[in-house]
Amino acid sequence: MNYNAWFQCSEGCNDTYPLTEIIYRCKNCDGLLEVRHDIDALKSRRADDWKCLFEQRYMRTKYPYGSGVWGKKELVCPTIDDDNIISMYEGGTNLFWAERFGEQLGAPDLWIKQCGNSHTGSFKDLGMTVLVSMVKQIIAEGRDIRAVMCASTGDTSAALAAYASAAGIPAVILLPKEKVTREQLIQPIANGALTLSLETDFDGCMDVVQKLAARKDFYLANSINSLRIEGQKTISIEIVQQFDWDVPDWIIIPGGNLGNVSALGLGFLIMQELGIIDKLPRIACAQAERANPLYRSYQTGFTEFHAITAQSTQATAIQIGNPVSVHRAIRTLRRFDGIVDQATEEELANAAARADRTGLFNCPHTGVALAVLIKMIARKQILPDDRVIVISTANGLKFPNFKVGYHNVAPGEPLPRYLNKPLELEADYEGVLKQIDAHLNA
Repeated sequence: MNYNAWFQCSEGCNDTYPLTEIIYRCKNCDGLLEVRHDIDALKSRRADDWKCLFEQRYMRTKYPYGSGVWGKKELVCPTIDDDNIISMYEGGTNLFWAERFGEQLGAPDLWIKQCGNSHTGSFKDLGMTVLVSMVKQIIAEGRDIRAVMCASTGDTSAALAAYASAAGIPAVILLPKEKVTREQLIQPIANGALTLSLETDFDGCMDVVQKLAARKDFYLANSINSLRIEGQKTISIEIVQQFDWDVPDWIIIPGGNLGNVSALGLGFLIMQELGIIDKLPRIACAQAERANPLYRSYQTGFTEFHAITAQSTQATAIQIGNPVSVHRAIRTLRRFDGIVDQATEEELANAAARADRTGLFNCPHTGVALAVLIKMIARKQILPDDRVIVISTANGLKFPNFKVGYHNVAPGEPLPRYLNKPLELEADYEGVLKQIDAHLNA
């Protein structure tokens, strides 16, 4: 069976374009484009047969179908040639049963989808494998693309640099100066990308990169490009597959540029259309209080949206005041009976530290989602029998200053709730034993 997919305007005029066209917005109305699939062709395969196919491929060695993304190729990007796929076997990440943490909160069926356990340490790999593979396909068909580029708060740049390097395609990275961690900065540098540190914030970088992308010899890799969304939607499919095709009650997603909200929604919707699932979960989007334009819109019932200037937050990857995917995210939240909530700096730091004490090691953005989880349980929006999935977007090892700063308080500063400082002692048996006894008996 030959399957097909194309770009289509998401704003109602329904103009269509081939996936190999270098285009990000509708020529007619300037609306964002979405990837659309030939659903009738996909329905020619029974739901049980789709499940069987995905199970046969999942994390196996036949390239590229062992990838968590390319194992769902027909639902993601069926028109690309296998020879042009650049994959690092992204996906297949752990669905961590946060049993102890959930029991403490009163939500024992709590799971953390560890999307940061990926090649470059974040969920961005899932979308970048699709985008860079399509660029390779476009080049193979004779088009001249000099470089692939993105604006980033850190994780997108790491993913783009790695996949572009593997493909042999030049990458250009625009980062806001001194607003990404050292660990995030070194990733594109190590992979050989031209890394430009601009005196602005992410929104300023995004403005510049979109102007550059107006040239057809540069290809834009931000989530305004819906090929990224197609890869990221496999998170939903993989979660359901990991639960033997059962749908959870709630998905909680940290939200910055808001591509992941619409991406996960698309994953559930295509499964429902194909009969793989028969219900949808509810979706909660979690924003940092200092970068919360969607939360403010939610307070108006989404009747208004105003971009803001995002303030400095520990959740640097979602420090975005003018998200490009806002309208797609709002449509998704309405479709999924969704909510939006926010977390203060203290709330996100304490939530991450509390969860860490039960075996996790959370990035600050996951801390935002966990803080919203705690609020939702307190409000009884999440009930004890609900199955809840928190999307962990990045590996905590990419944010050591966030961790060190929490547990290394300067004299005179307030002590964090879950502080755990090392004790400096003489190398003396009795003194060491005394401290151990005092700790265990506290």
